[in-house]
Amino acid sequence: MSDTLQPHLDLARRHARSGMTVTPIPRLEIGVGQATSGTSPCLYRSMICFILQGSKEVTIHDNLLRYGAGQYLISALDLPLSGQIYDAGHGRPYVAVSLVLDPAQLAQIASTMPPVRDPDAPGSGIAINPLTPQLRDTLLRLLALLDTPGDIPVLAPIAERELLYRLLQGPQGRLLRHIARPEGALGRIRRAVEWIREHHNTRLRIKDVCDVSGMSRASLHRHFVALTGLSPIQYQKQIRLQEARTLLLAGNHNAADVAFAVGYESASQFSREYLRQFGAPPVRDLQRLRQSITGIRRPQPQGDDGVSA
Repeated sequence: MSDTLQPHLDLARRHARSGMTVTPIPRLEIGVGQATSGTSPCLYRSMICFILQGSKEVTIHDNLLRYGAGQYLISALDLPLSGQIYDAGHGRPYVAVSLVLDPAQLAQIASTMPPVRDPDAPGSGIAINPLTPQLRDTLLRLLALLDTPGDIPVLAPIAERELLYRLLQGPQGRLLRHIARPEGALGRIRRAVEWIREHHNTRLRIKDVCDVSGMSRASLHRHFVALTGLSPIQYQKQIRLQEARTLLLAGNHNAADVAFAVGYESASQFSREYLRQFGAPPVRDLQRLRQSITGIRRPQPQGDDGVSA
């Protein structure tokens, strides 16, 4: 790890536990993975993730993307992916800081900058780039506010605004500007994704998703697959299984009840798809997770060691 990230790492470790820690700074979370993990499905929200130590590999579009210390990842929309933590252990855990994106704030900041004519929606909903010195400095000022929580209400919005401004100036400015534009293809797919997530336990009718997104069936399918790597139906299935896993981990339901709660009409079909997705039937998967996960938090289902990014 570069010495330039040591102050960031010291702050993050001082204010975070294993798994995912919600900080007093709005939408800012710290993820800590204590050991290299196996591949596990996880939900990436629409966020920016800064890696301070260790590395992680995710799969999208059948492509492997690996990112590590000194890099940041932007996820343009909620993406169910498979992830694996690397280079963690022996007192050097994986540590990442994530900031959930606010499209309205992005739009407001972008409106103060010189106008840019961007081409159509980006080809993928996820991107990785190295941290610049300006980004490192701004992120450090934001994290330092954890030591003085009384300053957070006034100074955190200023630091966050500068962080987003720097990112809008960078190589993924186009992706961030598309997130801020509800009328563009990415904005329409974000609406479709949100609708599918809210209605994951009902039968999916593509016409309803087209109506919500304002797109034709062909355009919806093309952009949805390009940005998520999944069709709308495949996306709903992933969300159902992630939600089912979260409900089972809560310990208040059996597998059959959870199957029907997330929208399955057959408990046996649910068990088969759960096995394919997580590599073990529900009971065995839960036993394995409870041995390895030290902190489980709602409402977002997490991946390996409770770390989603």
